[in-house]
This record gives sequence, structure tokens and C-alpha cells, in this order.
Amino acid sequence: MADDPLSGPAPGVLPKATTMTLSRRDFLSVGLVSGAALCLPRSGFAVSTPTASITASTRILDVRGRAATVLSLANGTGRQGLVLDPGARFSVRVTNGLSEPTLIHWHGQIPPNEQDGVPDFPLPALRPGDARDYDYMPEPGTYWMHAHVPLQEMALLAAPLIVRSTEDLAADRQEVTLFLHDFSFTPPAELMASLGVGGGMDHATRGGMAGMAGMDHGNMSGMMAMDLNDIEFDAYLANDRTLDDPEVVTVDKGGRVLLRVINAAAATAFWIDLGAAKGSLVAVDGHAVEPVTGSRFPLSMGQRADIEVGMPADGAALPVLALREGASQRTGIVLAPAGTRVARIAEEGALSPPLDLALEARLRPAEPLAGRGADKERTLMLGGTMAPYDWTIDGRTFADRRPVTAKSGERVELTLHNMSMMAHPMHLHGHVFQVVAINGTRFSGARRDTVLVPPMAAVTIAFDAGEAAEWMFHCHHMPHLQTGMMTTLVVS
Repeated sequence: MADDPLSGPAPGVLPKATTMTLSRRDFLSVGLVSGAALCLPRSGFAVSTPTASITASTRILDVRGRAATVLSLANGTGRQGLVLDPGARFSVRVTNGLSEPTLIHWHGQIPPNEQDGVPDFPLPALRPGDARDYDYMPEPGTYWMHAHVPLQEMALLAAPLIVRSTEDLAADRQEVTLFLHDFSFTPPAELMASLGVGGGMDHATRGGMAGMAGMDHGNMSGMMAMDLNDIEFDAYLANDRTLDDPEVVTVDKGGRVLLRVINAAAATAFWIDLGAAKGSLVAVDGHAVEPVTGSRFPLSMGQRADIEVGMPADGAALPVLALREGASQRTGIVLAPAGTRVARIAEEGALSPPLDLALEARLRPAEPLAGRGADKERTLMLGGTMAPYDWTIDGRTFADRRPVTAKSGERVELTLHNMSMMAHPMHLHGHVFQVVAINGTRFSGARRDTVLVPPMAAVTIAFDAGEAAEWMFHCHHMPHLQTGMMTTLVVS
């Protein structure tokens, strides 16, 4: 295949009705598989007849009046993603309707390792026209699905995965999903080239400041300054729409709403902003926390936040905005009772600050890990530079990784120490961890699957090693992942 897996017009959405209520050079995990990969069956796994379907294909978005072809994960009704009822199994047939190989990862879920959705770890990507069945008991909460192929995720091959609980059914509230993307009319491979990165993983061919037209130089004040955003996208989408034509979700006057917010952006962190209203953060990454009240909540790439809000008693509309970190762009949706006048919202606002760990330090889990000491401790150094554009774990890219090792059942503590000038949202597959320290200060923090590690910060996470297998652990900033910022957790 060509270096650019996306032929034709580049990225641009979820259909407007979607309120829910490989190339082997292009994907670092394909072609960099070492002999350490588990020797598990390569032909798939037996499951009962699937009850749902997901098809990877393409769709057309209207971005400010301009048509854009992007990638799609549509269910049997044509909508993006899935909503599962309480107690339902994840029984899904995935069909690859694209012209290139792909495989879908169920972000934050804990399926058997062979169903985790990482090409060649252990099963191969789906070839064009192929299908594969999945079957496991899902974790309830707010999750999402996406290609574990960075350039495909940059082209919007992602969708919500909502698993409702019996408590959700009993609650007197409406549920609204807010799915965030960053979007460019420029194909992902060209965006990477603008950062000085070729289609493959040959670091020796990269260097200097050549081809950095896509970078946001406005956020660079010297090589040692914090780099908040390294790509200037053409638009920031909320449920596939911009604020020039936002989705207006009909809700009850004075009613309660549960916002399920998912940051599916490839390289953009946001502040979720309720304006003058207050909301209650009740879960992060699908796991309940002791409620925290506020009007603005940080959300890095790959993270999710469940926020309960009360609609105004006077029937006024309530905008829910996502403010781009360190910039003035914003996107969002509007909650409004039927017939309410909705004022136009500008796509540019005040400059927002960098994300920080102030809220993270306040979060307390509804169900913490059982108290016990660590059987294994290790520090991982997160590093990298803008020029050349290289991002590493312990100074190594994926091809040269040094895995974290553990035995099933062991308590593992990892300290993620970021010595680079960009933040890294770190995501662990197949496990739920608990944040137990920030910059050496210990506390009983939230349970998550993705944690933000800002520049010059250290975050310690703890988890009990699960299924004996090789699980991915990587930065969820897609350009960083594309350059190899990934290692594995090898559980024996």
C-alpha cells in the first residue's frame, strides 16, 4: 500500500443524527512485531452468533459548507458506535469495508487479549472485506472504540461505546453523549510529514525543522517552552459539527442530564466548560468517583468524563463547550428545551490555559483498589523533542522497547516521569489502574485507563496484573504514537 492509507479527500464526521440520546508502514504495531509476540491462534476465535454489527467504512461530513470524506464505524442502524443495555454481552461482528487493513480497539474495556484489537497482538488486522466476531462481558460506563492504527484514528475512525448500567436505567435523567474530534482537510500522512515524519518508522531519515508547516508556532517561545499543540487543525468537532452549526439536543426544562463526554481527538486536549452553570463530575474513564462540583473540567485525549448537570428552571438553553487547550478555538453542543431560542456561539473565545493535575489530585474513587503493597515498582521516563519529531519511553521507541513485566495477580506501581515539553496522556490496555501519587505525594486517586502526565511532572499508577498476555501501554497523542511512543506490559 502507499504511505498514505487515505486515498481521496481527507478527514472531516458522526452523522448529524448521532446524538446517542496499513499499511504496515503506517501502523507502528504492524511490521514492528518482535519475536516476543504471543503465539496464539491467528484465525480468530469462536463466538455465538453476534447480536450487533460494526462496519468500518467512509462517510461524508459537512464542515462549514465543505464536504469531507472521513472514516466511519457505523452500527446496523447506520449510526456511529454502540449503546449496550445493562447486562448485555458485547457480541459484535466487525466488518472491514475499507480498502486497507484495520482493526478496532475497545478503549478502556477488558476483553480477552485476543479481542483487544491491536494488529498482530496477537491477531492480524482485518483485510479489506474480512469480518471478525467478538464476544465478552463488557464493563459498564462511558467508553469508545477506535482503530489502533494512528493515521486511521486521525481520519476519525472512532465512535462511542456506551455500556449502560441498571443504575442508569433507574436514574431520573436524560443521557447525552458528547464526542470530540479534531479535524483537518489535510490527509493524516501529510500532517505527519509537516512535522518531519515519514510514512514509516525510519527515525534515521527524519531531522531538522524541515516540513514543519503544520505546527502551531504560536505556542512555541523557545525550544524549552511547553509545546501545547503541535498541529493546527482546520476544525474542532462536537458530535461531528462545529459551532457554526452546532447540535441542539432537546432536553426537559429543569430536568437533569448526564453528559457522557469522550475526547476522541487525535492530538487536542480540551476544557469542558459549562459557563455560568455548575455540574457534578461523577465518573472518569467509566469509573465512578466521589462527585466533584465545578463549571470547567479538563479532558485529555482518550479520557472520558461523566458530568451531571441540571437544566435551568426558566427553560434557558445550556451550551456545553469544549475549549482547545492553550488556544482560543472551541466547539460544543447546546442543551435546550423544545422551542427555546438558541443564540449563536462564536467559534473563537478567550485563550484557555494548559491542562493541569489540580482536579486529578482531588478525585477519589467510589471503589478503590484493595489496600496492599506493591510487588513490583518501575519508573518509565517519557521523553521526546519537536525537532527531530521523536517521542519515546525510556529513550526507546516501540521497535526497541523494554517491556514492563509482571506476573498475573501482582500489584504493580508505575511512576510515569515526563521530562519532555509536551504532555502525554498515557493509556494502558487490558487493565484499570488507580492514580496513587502526583509528584511524589501519595493519595487514593481515581481509577482510570488513561492519565495525563504534564511536562516535568510525575504520576504514579497502581494496578493488579491481569490476563497473562502482552498488553499495549502508550501515549494517546496519535502523532506521538505514530513515531513509536509505546511499550508493552508483558504479564506471565
